[in-house]
Parts: sequence; structure tokens; C-alpha cells
Amino acid sequence: MSAATSAPARPRLLNPHLGLVLVVASAAWLATVVWARGMGAAPGTMGLGVAAFVAMWTLMMAAMMLPATAPLASMYSRGVVERRLTRLGSFGAGYVLVWATTALPAFLLAWMAGGLARRHPAAATLMASVVFAACGLYQLTPLKGRCLARCRSPLAQVLRYGSFRGPLRDLRAGAHHGAFCLGCCWALMALLVGFGVMNVLAVVALAGVVTVEKLWTRGAVFSRVTGLVAFGLAVAVIWVPSLAPGLHGGMSAQLGHM
Repeated sequence: MSAATSAPARPRLLNPHLGLVLVVASAAWLATVVWARGMGAAPGTMGLGVAAFVAMWTLMMAAMMLPATAPLASMYSRGVVERRLTRLGSFGAGYVLVWATTALPAFLLAWMAGGLARRHPAAATLMASVVFAACGLYQLTPLKGRCLARCRSPLAQVLRYGSFRGPLRDLRAGAHHGAFCLGCCWALMALLVGFGVMNVLAVVALAGVVTVEKLWTRGAVFSRVTGLVAFGLAVAVIWVPSLAPGLHGGMSAQLGHM
């Protein structure tokens, strides 16, 4: 892989379209934090119905994923000669829509976790260990590496999207990029089952991991280190169940009253 495709491009710092994406991400972060503070602490789905959970999850995914996608979105908008804001919005909508489709699987997983936490604490600990180990394993797989390489190569992606045609080309381009980001980061998002879906500190930490993976020059190495850390958590949680506060209270109870 050449240097042009192995490291993320560095967009100009003063770019209005980059700034717009970051403003939208900031608004999503603010709404997520306010929502989390208003809900308090609760296991599993936190008492939310499916519709409310889908809305909350989609908002949280936008907050977590858009900052790392801002460089590509900025480059994409610079290649557009008309209706830039509208087309950038369509691109972003396609990207977020892909992550919105993960809300239902996340709801089911959180519902199962909540049930185990209430009725079978030992099984809940086992589930946390399995989730941590699965994340660690996926972080080391070739598929993770390939998806991360695509996310770290915005120029190559933008050149490909230039061939898209039709009224939905921007939505398709955003969804295409979102699919690679989903392939790259789904295992990290699954960790929220163990940490707590609305655990603000965990959400911030995982968003930081995603951003470093995609934008740092050593992001690929960092990704593998993260996998090893997840393996360590899979073992440690057996003896220290509070490492999975989403299944055993602890930190999530404290965060609910921040």
C-alpha cells in the first residue's frame, strides 16, 4: 500500500465545510450529554422503548462518528460545484443512516444484557467477557484492517465517489463510506453493552479511539493495541465485574447523577 493510501489526508484547517460537519457533531454531542443526564442510570435499554432507543442510538452514533469522518466529508464537498450544502447534507444523511440501522441489533443486545444483569449476575459477567474478547479478536482481523485502511484513505474514496451518478449519488456515497466505517468500528460500539449504553465517559473514550484510529499516522498500530487492551478487559472482568458497569452498576450509577 502506497503512502498516499496508508495515511489520512490532511485537509486545510480553515475550511467552512469541515467546520460545518464539526458543528453538527458538536450539536449531537451536546444533545447526547443532555439526554444522558436527564435519564439517570439504568441497565440494558434504560427503560426506553424501541423508537426512543433508535433515536438515542442514532444521535449518539452521529456524535461519535462524524468528527473522524469530517476530513473525507470536507474533501467530498470541495469536489462539488453546485448546491454544496445540500449535497453535503445528503452525504452526511447517508452516512448516519448506515449507523442508524445498527440501533435495532443494539437494542436487542442491550435488552438481553439488562435481563441477565437483573436475574443472572454471573451470566452477565460472562457476557461482558465475551463482548470484550470479541472486540479484541476483531480488532486484529484482516477485515478490520481493510475497512480501517479505507476509512484512513479519504482521497481514494472521494475519487471513487466522483463516478457516482443520479439524484441519490450523494446519499449513496455517504452510505458507502458509512458501510466501511461500520465494518471498521462495530466491535468498538458493542463495548457499550458492557460499559453502559449511556455511559458518557465510555462514549467519549470510544469516540476518541475511533478518531485516533482513523486520523493518527500510527492509527493502524493503535487499533491493534486497542484489541490487546480489550483482551485484557475480557480476562480482568471475570475477577472485577465492575469493569462492566453497564451490567453491574458501579460507574454507570455515578454517571447517571453527573
